[in-house]
Amino acid sequence: MIVRIMGEGQVRLAESHLADLSKLDDELLAEMENGDGPGFRRTLQALLTRVRELGEPLPDDSLEPSELILPSPDATLEEVRDLLSDDGLIPG
Repeated sequence: MIVRIMGEGQVRLAESHLADLSKLDDELLAEMENGDGPGFRRTLQALLTRVRELGEPLPDDSLEPSELILPSPDATLEEVRDLLSDDGLIPG
């Protein structure tokens, strides 16, 4: 699957990693619901780091349709809240 990190680019990520990422996504959703800004920031960074570690970066000149779009590392809690569906960033 292709994942886009806004402002960074795309990575190819095996779907087998979604369960691992869903745990971080659940934490992020809970922190957003609780208005936990520091926790949100920490978990967003952990989620993006994990995607970068597990994924294979696509060339900068490649533009594939993205199946998941994740916020940029500097996104605010409010900006991510606007991006979220009821299921979080990672569909479960």
